Amino acid sequence: MTFLFSVFSQNIEGGWYGTLNAGMMKLRIVLNITTENNGYSATMDSPDQGTKGIPISSIRYEQPKLCFNIQNLIEYEGQYVNDSIFGIFRQNGAEFPLVLSKGAPEPILTIRPQDPQPPFPYHSELIQFENKEAGIALAGTFTWPEKGNNFPVAVLVSGSGPQNRDEELLNHRPFLVLADYLTRNGIAVLRYDDRGVGDSKGNYKTASLDDFASDAKSAVNYLKTRKEVDSQRIGVIGHSEGGTIALLLASDAKNDLSYIVSMAGMVIRGDSLLKIQRYLLSSKHGIPDEDIAKNEELINIINDVIKQHPEKYILENMEYITDENLPDSLRKDESMRKVFQQGIKQLMTPELKSLMAWNPSEILPRIKCNVLALGGDKDLQVPASLNLNHLQLQVKKRVTTKIYPGLNHLFQHSITGLPSEYAQIDETISPEVLGDIVSWIKNNNN
Repeated sequence: MTFLFSVFSQNIEGGWYGTLNAGMMKLRIVLNITTENNGYSATMDSPDQGTKGIPISSIRYEQPKLCFNIQNLIEYEGQYVNDSIFGIFRQNGAEFPLVLSKGAPEPILTIRPQDPQPPFPYHSELIQFENKEAGIALAGTFTWPEKGNNFPVAVLVSGSGPQNRDEELLNHRPFLVLADYLTRNGIAVLRYDDRGVGDSKGNYKTASLDDFASDAKSAVNYLKTRKEVDSQRIGVIGHSEGGTIALLLASDAKNDLSYIVSMAGMVIRGDSLLKIQRYLLSSKHGIPDEDIAKNEELINIINDVIKQHPEKYILENMEYITDENLPDSLRKDESMRKVFQQGIKQLMTPELKSLMAWNPSEILPRIKCNVLALGGDKDLQVPASLNLNHLQLQVKKRVTTKIYPGLNHLFQHSITGLPSEYAQIDETISPEVLGDIVSWIKNNNN
Protein backbone atom coordinates (compact mmCIF):
# COMPACT_ATOMS: atom_id res chain seq x y z
CA MET A 1 0.00 0.00 0.00
CA THR A 2 1.28 3.49 -0.78
CA PHE A 3 0.56 6.89 0.71
CA LEU A 4 0.83 10.40 -0.68
CA PHE A 5 3.72 12.51 0.50
CA SER A 6 4.67 16.18 0.37
CA VAL A 7 6.99 17.36 -2.39
CA PHE A 8 8.92 19.17 0.34
CA SER A 9 9.71 15.96 2.24
CA GLN A 10 13.26 14.88 2.88
CA ASN A 11 14.35 12.20 0.47
CA ILE A 12 13.94 8.80 2.14
CA GLU A 13 14.10 6.76 -1.06
CA GLY A 14 16.82 4.12 -1.22
CA GLY A 15 18.40 1.59 1.14
CA TRP A 16 18.46 1.97 4.92
CA TYR A 17 20.17 -0.39 7.32
CA GLY A 18 20.51 -0.93 11.03
CA THR A 19 21.25 -3.61 13.62
CA LEU A 20 18.46 -4.92 15.82
CA ASN A 21 19.81 -5.75 19.26
CA ALA A 22 17.34 -8.36 20.52
CA GLY A 23 19.00 -9.46 23.73
CA MET A 24 21.21 -12.46 22.91
CA MET A 25 20.93 -11.93 19.16
CA LYS A 26 21.87 -9.14 16.82
CA LEU A 27 20.18 -9.03 13.43
CA ARG A 28 20.90 -6.70 10.56
CA ILE A 29 17.80 -5.11 9.02
CA VAL A 30 17.69 -3.53 5.56
CA LEU A 31 14.75 -1.35 4.47
CA ASN A 32 14.45 -0.73 0.71
CA ILE A 33 12.20 2.25 -0.05
CA THR A 34 11.04 3.25 -3.55
CA THR A 35 8.66 5.91 -4.84
CA GLU A 36 5.60 4.73 -6.69
CA ASN A 37 2.79 6.89 -8.12
CA ASN A 38 3.60 9.81 -5.81
CA GLY A 39 3.74 7.46 -2.85
CA TYR A 40 6.07 4.97 -1.21
CA SER A 41 6.45 1.23 -1.28
CA ALA A 42 9.10 -0.83 0.46
CA THR A 43 10.54 -4.25 1.20
CA MET A 44 12.65 -5.48 4.09
CA ASP A 45 15.69 -7.78 4.08
CA SER A 46 17.12 -9.74 6.99
CA PRO A 47 20.59 -10.76 5.72
CA ASP A 48 21.46 -12.76 8.83
CA GLN A 49 18.32 -14.87 8.37
CA GLY A 50 18.90 -15.27 4.64
CA THR A 51 15.64 -13.51 3.67
CA LYS A 52 15.14 -10.79 1.08
CA GLY A 53 12.24 -8.82 -0.31
CA ILE A 54 9.74 -9.21 2.56
CA PRO A 55 6.78 -7.07 1.42
CA ILE A 56 5.97 -4.06 3.60
CA SER A 57 2.18 -3.99 4.02
CA SER A 58 2.02 -0.25 4.61
CA ILE A 59 4.52 2.58 4.86
CA ARG A 60 3.86 6.23 5.72
CA TYR A 61 6.24 9.16 5.87
CA GLU A 62 5.05 12.46 7.32
CA GLN A 63 8.15 14.54 7.88
CA PRO A 64 9.93 13.73 10.14
CA LYS A 65 7.97 10.58 11.13
CA LEU A 66 8.36 7.23 9.33
CA CYS A 67 6.09 4.27 10.09
CA PHE A 68 5.75 0.87 8.47
CA ASN A 69 3.91 -2.35 9.15
CA ILE A 70 4.30 -5.98 8.00
CA GLN A 71 1.00 -7.87 8.19
CA ASN A 72 0.40 -6.51 11.70
CA LEU A 73 3.23 -8.74 12.92
CA ILE A 74 6.01 -6.17 12.78
CA GLU A 75 5.69 -2.41 13.35
CA TYR A 76 8.25 0.36 13.25
CA GLU A 77 7.95 4.04 14.22
CA GLY A 78 10.86 6.40 13.84
CA GLN A 79 11.97 10.02 13.45
CA TYR A 80 14.19 11.24 10.60
CA VAL A 81 17.06 13.28 12.14
CA ASN A 82 20.32 14.21 10.39
CA ASP A 83 20.21 11.42 7.75
CA SER A 84 19.32 8.75 10.31
CA ILE A 85 15.99 7.37 11.48
CA PHE A 86 15.72 6.79 15.23
CA GLY A 87 12.86 4.49 16.15
CA ILE A 88 11.30 1.49 17.88
CA PHE A 89 10.90 -1.94 16.26
CA ARG A 90 7.98 -4.00 17.65
CA GLN A 91 7.35 -7.72 17.16
CA ASN A 92 5.31 -10.22 19.20
CA GLY A 93 4.78 -7.68 21.97
CA ALA A 94 8.50 -6.94 22.36
CA GLU A 95 10.10 -3.57 21.63
CA PHE A 96 13.67 -2.91 20.51
CA PRO A 97 15.43 0.34 19.56
CA LEU A 98 16.47 0.41 15.90
CA VAL A 99 18.45 3.19 14.23
CA LEU A 100 18.42 3.13 10.42
CA SER A 101 21.16 4.77 8.38
CA LYS A 102 21.41 5.23 4.64
CA GLY A 103 23.58 2.80 2.71
CA ALA A 104 24.48 -0.88 2.69
CA PRO A 105 24.80 -3.01 5.85
CA GLU A 106 28.19 -3.73 7.30
CA PRO A 107 29.52 -7.19 6.40
CA ILE A 108 29.45 -9.83 9.09
CA LEU A 109 32.39 -11.93 10.18
CA THR A 110 34.05 -13.43 7.10
CA ILE A 111 35.99 -16.22 8.83
CA ARG A 112 34.40 -18.53 11.39
CA PRO A 113 36.48 -20.15 14.15
CA GLN A 114 36.09 -23.64 12.62
CA ASP A 115 36.98 -22.58 9.06
CA PRO A 116 40.15 -24.55 8.17
CA GLN A 117 43.17 -22.50 7.17
CA PRO A 118 46.09 -23.55 4.92
CA PRO A 119 48.47 -25.22 4.75
CA PHE A 120 46.40 -28.42 4.72
CA PRO A 121 47.96 -31.78 5.66
CA TYR A 122 46.26 -33.60 2.77
CA HIS A 123 45.90 -33.58 -1.01
CA SER A 124 43.26 -31.39 -2.67
CA GLU A 125 42.25 -31.40 -6.33
CA LEU A 126 39.69 -29.37 -8.29
CA ILE A 127 37.78 -31.90 -10.37
CA GLN A 128 34.91 -32.24 -12.84
CA PHE A 129 32.60 -35.17 -13.42
CA GLU A 130 29.78 -35.70 -15.86
CA ASN A 131 26.15 -36.49 -15.25
CA LYS A 132 25.59 -38.31 -18.52
CA GLU A 133 21.89 -38.71 -17.89
CA ALA A 134 21.41 -34.94 -17.62
CA GLY A 135 24.17 -34.03 -20.08
CA ILE A 136 25.88 -31.63 -17.69
CA ALA A 137 29.31 -31.33 -16.08
CA LEU A 138 29.55 -30.77 -12.34
CA ALA A 139 32.55 -29.27 -10.56
CA GLY A 140 33.89 -29.96 -7.12
CA THR A 141 36.85 -30.56 -4.84
CA PHE A 142 38.32 -33.98 -4.06
CA THR A 143 40.48 -34.29 -0.94
CA TRP A 144 42.37 -37.37 0.29
CA PRO A 145 44.90 -38.08 3.05
CA GLU A 146 48.55 -37.32 2.40
CA LYS A 147 49.83 -40.81 3.19
CA GLY A 148 48.44 -44.23 2.32
CA ASN A 149 45.86 -45.40 -0.19
CA ASN A 150 42.63 -47.38 -0.53
CA PHE A 151 40.76 -44.84 1.61
CA PRO A 152 37.09 -44.91 2.54
CA VAL A 153 35.38 -41.99 0.82
CA ALA A 154 32.29 -39.82 1.24
CA VAL A 155 30.26 -37.73 -1.22
CA LEU A 156 28.76 -34.67 0.48
CA VAL A 157 25.25 -33.68 -0.68
CA SER A 158 23.92 -30.28 0.37
CA GLY A 159 20.51 -29.14 1.56
CA SER A 160 17.71 -27.40 -0.29
CA GLY A 161 18.33 -24.28 -2.33
CA PRO A 162 21.29 -23.62 -4.62
CA GLN A 163 24.47 -24.36 -2.65
CA ASN A 164 28.13 -24.33 -3.52
CA ARG A 165 30.51 -27.16 -2.62
CA ASP A 166 31.03 -25.74 0.88
CA GLU A 167 27.25 -25.59 1.46
CA GLU A 168 27.89 -21.92 2.21
CA LEU A 169 25.05 -20.12 3.94
CA LEU A 170 24.90 -17.17 6.32
CA ASN A 171 28.69 -16.96 6.27
CA HIS A 172 29.04 -20.56 7.46
CA ARG A 173 30.74 -23.24 5.34
CA PRO A 174 29.60 -26.55 6.92
CA PHE A 175 30.90 -28.81 4.15
CA LEU A 176 34.31 -27.15 4.15
CA VAL A 177 34.57 -27.85 7.88
CA LEU A 178 33.22 -31.40 7.50
CA ALA A 179 35.44 -32.27 4.52
CA ASP A 180 38.52 -30.97 6.30
CA TYR A 181 37.77 -32.98 9.45
CA LEU A 182 37.04 -36.19 7.56
CA THR A 183 40.16 -35.95 5.42
CA ARG A 184 42.42 -35.19 8.39
CA ASN A 185 41.04 -38.41 9.91
CA GLY A 186 41.73 -40.72 6.98
CA ILE A 187 38.52 -40.40 4.95
CA ALA A 188 38.62 -39.02 1.40
CA VAL A 189 35.87 -36.57 0.43
CA LEU A 190 34.20 -35.29 -2.73
CA ARG A 191 32.10 -32.15 -2.38
CA TYR A 192 30.62 -30.37 -5.38
CA ASP A 193 28.69 -27.30 -6.49
CA ASP A 194 24.99 -27.89 -7.11
CA ARG A 195 23.98 -27.81 -10.76
CA GLY A 196 23.87 -24.21 -11.97
CA VAL A 197 25.98 -23.02 -9.03
CA GLY A 198 29.65 -22.02 -9.04
CA ASP A 199 31.51 -23.97 -11.71
CA SER A 200 28.80 -26.59 -12.25
CA LYS A 201 26.66 -26.49 -15.37
CA GLY A 202 22.91 -27.00 -15.61
CA ASN A 203 19.87 -25.16 -14.30
CA TYR A 204 18.99 -25.45 -10.61
CA LYS A 205 15.55 -23.87 -11.00
CA THR A 206 14.26 -26.64 -13.27
CA ALA A 207 15.61 -29.54 -11.18
CA SER A 208 13.67 -31.90 -8.92
CA LEU A 209 14.68 -34.22 -6.10
CA ASP A 210 15.31 -37.00 -8.63
CA ASP A 211 17.57 -34.69 -10.65
CA PHE A 212 19.67 -33.87 -7.59
CA ALA A 213 19.87 -37.58 -6.77
CA SER A 214 21.11 -38.16 -10.32
CA ASP A 215 23.89 -35.61 -9.73
CA ALA A 216 24.93 -37.32 -6.49
CA LYS A 217 24.88 -40.73 -8.20
CA SER A 218 27.23 -39.32 -10.86
CA ALA A 219 29.60 -38.22 -8.09
CA VAL A 220 29.57 -41.77 -6.70
CA ASN A 221 30.33 -43.18 -10.16
CA TYR A 222 33.21 -40.73 -10.54
CA LEU A 223 34.76 -41.93 -7.27
CA LYS A 224 34.77 -45.49 -8.58
CA THR A 225 37.38 -44.33 -11.12
CA ARG A 226 39.76 -42.86 -8.52
CA LYS A 227 42.72 -45.06 -7.62
CA GLU A 228 43.06 -43.42 -4.19
CA VAL A 229 39.80 -44.82 -2.81
CA ASP A 230 38.40 -48.19 -1.83
CA SER A 231 35.48 -48.76 -4.20
CA GLN A 232 33.91 -51.05 -1.59
CA ARG A 233 33.76 -48.24 0.98
CA ILE A 234 32.00 -45.42 -0.87
CA GLY A 235 29.33 -43.57 1.09
CA VAL A 236 27.12 -40.50 0.93
CA ILE A 237 26.77 -37.89 3.68
CA GLY A 238 23.80 -35.60 3.15
CA HIS A 239 22.49 -32.65 5.13
CA SER A 240 18.76 -31.80 5.24
CA GLU A 241 17.49 -32.35 1.67
CA GLY A 242 20.88 -33.93 1.00
CA GLY A 243 20.10 -36.50 3.71
CA THR A 244 16.88 -37.30 1.89
CA ILE A 245 18.85 -37.78 -1.34
CA ALA A 246 21.28 -40.08 0.50
CA LEU A 247 18.34 -42.28 1.53
CA LEU A 248 17.04 -42.25 -2.03
CA LEU A 249 20.41 -43.37 -3.40
CA ALA A 250 20.77 -46.09 -0.75
CA SER A 251 17.44 -47.60 -1.79
CA ASP A 252 18.92 -48.57 -5.18
CA ALA A 253 21.30 -51.52 -4.77
CA LYS A 254 22.88 -50.69 -8.14
CA ASN A 255 24.64 -47.72 -6.53
CA ASP A 256 26.78 -50.11 -4.44
CA LEU A 257 26.93 -47.80 -1.42
CA SER A 258 28.74 -49.00 1.66
CA TYR A 259 27.00 -46.51 3.93
CA ILE A 260 25.05 -43.27 4.21
CA VAL A 261 24.94 -40.56 6.86
CA SER A 262 21.71 -38.58 7.01
CA MET A 263 22.12 -35.30 8.88
CA ALA A 264 18.55 -34.11 9.50
CA GLY A 265 17.36 -35.76 6.31
CA MET A 266 13.60 -35.91 5.81
CA VAL A 267 12.21 -39.36 6.64
CA ILE A 268 8.46 -38.62 6.83
CA ARG A 269 6.14 -37.59 4.00
CA GLY A 270 7.19 -34.31 2.44
CA ASP A 271 3.84 -32.53 2.65
CA SER A 272 3.44 -33.62 6.28
CA LEU A 273 6.97 -32.56 7.23
CA LEU A 274 6.62 -29.11 5.66
CA LYS A 275 3.35 -28.54 7.51
CA ILE A 276 4.97 -29.53 10.82
CA GLN A 277 7.94 -27.29 10.01
CA ARG A 278 5.68 -24.31 9.33
CA TYR A 279 3.86 -24.82 12.63
CA LEU A 280 7.01 -25.18 14.73
CA LEU A 281 8.69 -22.12 13.24
CA SER A 282 5.55 -19.97 13.44
CA SER A 283 4.78 -21.05 16.99
CA LYS A 284 8.34 -20.38 18.10
CA HIS A 285 8.03 -16.88 16.63
CA GLY A 286 4.98 -16.32 18.84
CA ILE A 287 2.39 -16.37 16.07
CA PRO A 288 -1.04 -17.36 17.49
CA ASP A 289 -2.48 -20.74 16.49
CA GLU A 290 -5.44 -18.96 14.90
CA ASP A 291 -3.16 -17.11 12.49
CA ILE A 292 -1.17 -20.29 11.79
CA ALA A 293 -4.42 -22.05 10.88
CA LYS A 294 -5.37 -19.22 8.51
CA ASN A 295 -1.99 -19.51 6.81
CA GLU A 296 -2.53 -23.27 6.35
CA GLU A 297 -5.92 -22.54 4.76
CA LEU A 298 -4.18 -20.33 2.20
CA ILE A 299 -1.59 -23.02 1.51
CA ASN A 300 -4.37 -25.56 0.98
CA ILE A 301 -6.00 -23.19 -1.50
CA ILE A 302 -2.69 -22.77 -3.32
CA ASN A 303 -2.18 -26.53 -3.50
CA ASP A 304 -5.69 -26.97 -4.91
CA VAL A 305 -4.97 -24.34 -7.58
CA ILE A 306 -1.77 -26.10 -8.59
CA LYS A 307 -3.54 -29.48 -8.78
CA GLN A 308 -6.41 -28.11 -10.87
CA HIS A 309 -4.53 -26.06 -13.47
CA PRO A 310 -1.44 -26.42 -15.68
CA GLU A 311 1.51 -24.22 -14.75
CA LYS A 312 1.32 -22.24 -18.00
CA TYR A 313 -2.33 -21.36 -17.35
CA ILE A 314 -1.59 -20.27 -13.79
CA LEU A 315 1.27 -17.98 -14.79
CA GLU A 316 -0.76 -16.40 -17.60
CA ASN A 317 -3.85 -15.86 -15.44
CA MET A 318 -2.34 -15.05 -12.05
CA GLU A 319 -4.53 -12.01 -11.32
CA TYR A 320 -7.73 -13.84 -12.26
CA ILE A 321 -6.74 -16.85 -10.14
CA THR A 322 -5.98 -14.53 -7.22
CA ASP A 323 -9.39 -12.87 -7.50
CA GLU A 324 -11.14 -16.22 -7.74
CA ASN A 325 -9.37 -17.96 -4.87
CA LEU A 326 -8.18 -15.41 -2.30
CA PRO A 327 -10.75 -14.96 0.50
CA ASP A 328 -12.88 -11.81 0.32
CA SER A 329 -11.28 -10.34 3.45
CA LEU A 330 -7.82 -10.45 1.83
CA ARG A 331 -8.56 -9.82 -1.83
CA LYS A 332 -8.19 -6.03 -1.68
CA ASP A 333 -4.99 -6.14 0.37
CA GLU A 334 -2.23 -5.68 -2.20
CA SER A 335 0.46 -7.09 0.08
CA MET A 336 -1.59 -10.26 0.65
CA ARG A 337 -2.15 -10.60 -3.09
CA LYS A 338 1.62 -10.54 -3.58
CA VAL A 339 2.17 -13.07 -0.78
CA PHE A 340 -0.48 -15.37 -2.30
CA GLN A 341 1.00 -15.14 -5.78
CA GLN A 342 4.54 -15.63 -4.48
CA GLY A 343 3.34 -18.73 -2.63
CA ILE A 344 1.88 -20.18 -5.83
CA LYS A 345 5.12 -19.64 -7.72
CA GLN A 346 7.20 -21.13 -4.91
CA LEU A 347 5.08 -24.28 -4.62
CA MET A 348 5.24 -24.78 -8.38
CA THR A 349 9.04 -25.08 -8.47
CA PRO A 350 10.19 -28.61 -9.38
CA GLU A 351 12.24 -28.87 -6.19
CA LEU A 352 9.39 -28.04 -3.84
CA LYS A 353 6.82 -30.05 -5.81
CA SER A 354 9.03 -33.12 -5.58
CA LEU A 355 9.67 -32.55 -1.86
CA MET A 356 5.92 -32.26 -1.23
CA ALA A 357 5.38 -35.54 -3.07
CA TRP A 358 8.25 -37.34 -1.31
CA ASN A 359 6.95 -40.60 0.19
CA PRO A 360 9.85 -42.35 1.95
CA SER A 361 7.79 -45.41 2.95
CA GLU A 362 8.11 -46.54 -0.67
CA ILE A 363 11.93 -46.60 -0.65
CA LEU A 364 13.14 -47.01 2.94
CA PRO A 365 12.45 -50.78 3.19
CA ARG A 366 14.79 -51.34 0.24
CA ILE A 367 17.85 -49.88 2.02
CA LYS A 368 20.48 -52.54 2.77
CA CYS A 369 23.64 -50.53 3.49
CA ASN A 370 24.71 -49.13 6.88
CA VAL A 371 22.80 -46.03 7.94
CA LEU A 372 23.73 -43.35 10.47
CA ALA A 373 20.96 -40.81 11.03
CA LEU A 374 21.53 -37.74 13.19
CA GLY A 375 19.35 -34.92 14.49
CA GLY A 376 19.32 -32.07 16.99
CA ASP A 377 16.59 -31.72 19.59
CA LYS A 378 16.26 -28.00 18.81
CA ASP A 379 15.79 -28.59 15.07
CA LEU A 380 12.57 -26.78 14.10
CA GLN A 381 12.85 -27.66 10.41
CA VAL A 382 13.16 -31.44 10.65
CA PRO A 383 12.06 -32.45 14.18
CA ALA A 384 14.54 -35.12 15.20
CA SER A 385 12.51 -37.41 17.45
CA LEU A 386 9.55 -37.81 15.09
CA ASN A 387 11.82 -38.10 12.08
CA LEU A 388 14.27 -40.67 13.43
CA ASN A 389 11.59 -42.82 15.06
CA HIS A 390 9.99 -43.20 11.64
CA LEU A 391 13.34 -44.19 10.14
CA GLN A 392 13.87 -46.94 12.71
CA LEU A 393 10.43 -48.35 11.97
CA GLN A 394 11.00 -48.39 8.22
CA VAL A 395 14.67 -49.49 8.05
CA LYS A 396 14.98 -52.29 10.58
CA LYS A 397 18.56 -53.36 9.91
CA ARG A 398 21.91 -51.57 10.19
CA VAL A 399 20.49 -48.28 11.46
CA THR A 400 22.21 -46.12 14.07
CA THR A 401 20.44 -42.96 15.23
CA LYS A 402 21.44 -40.19 17.61
CA ILE A 403 19.72 -37.03 18.81
CA TYR A 404 21.97 -34.29 20.19
CA PRO A 405 20.73 -32.06 23.04
CA GLY A 406 20.82 -28.35 22.24
CA LEU A 407 21.66 -28.65 18.52
CA ASN A 408 19.67 -26.96 15.77
CA HIS A 409 19.12 -27.86 12.11
CA LEU A 410 22.71 -26.92 11.25
CA PHE A 411 24.02 -28.97 14.19
CA GLN A 412 25.09 -25.86 16.07
CA HIS A 413 24.62 -25.40 19.81
CA SER A 414 21.70 -22.98 19.97
CA ILE A 415 19.26 -21.31 22.32
CA THR A 416 15.94 -21.32 20.44
CA GLY A 417 16.68 -23.39 17.32
CA LEU A 418 15.26 -20.60 15.13
CA PRO A 419 16.96 -19.94 11.78
CA SER A 420 17.50 -16.36 12.95
CA GLU A 421 20.23 -17.69 15.26
CA TYR A 422 22.25 -19.47 12.55
CA ALA A 423 24.34 -16.49 11.51
CA GLN A 424 24.81 -15.29 15.08
CA ILE A 425 26.44 -18.53 16.27
CA ASP A 426 30.17 -18.78 15.59
CA GLU A 427 30.13 -22.58 15.77
CA THR A 428 29.60 -24.13 12.32
CA ILE A 429 29.16 -27.80 13.31
CA SER A 430 29.33 -29.32 16.78
CA PRO A 431 32.71 -31.06 17.26
CA GLU A 432 30.85 -33.97 18.85
CA VAL A 433 28.93 -34.54 15.61
CA LEU A 434 32.14 -34.44 13.56
CA GLY A 435 33.80 -36.95 15.85
CA ASP A 436 30.80 -39.29 15.84
CA ILE A 437 30.61 -39.35 12.03
CA VAL A 438 34.29 -40.26 11.69
CA SER A 439 34.13 -42.94 14.40
CA TRP A 440 31.01 -44.50 12.94
CA ILE A 441 32.40 -44.63 9.38
CA LYS A 442 35.62 -46.26 10.56
CA ASN A 443 33.95 -48.74 12.90
CA ASN A 444 31.05 -49.80 10.68
CA ASN A 445 32.43 -49.80 7.15
CA ASN A 446 35.62 -51.85 7.16
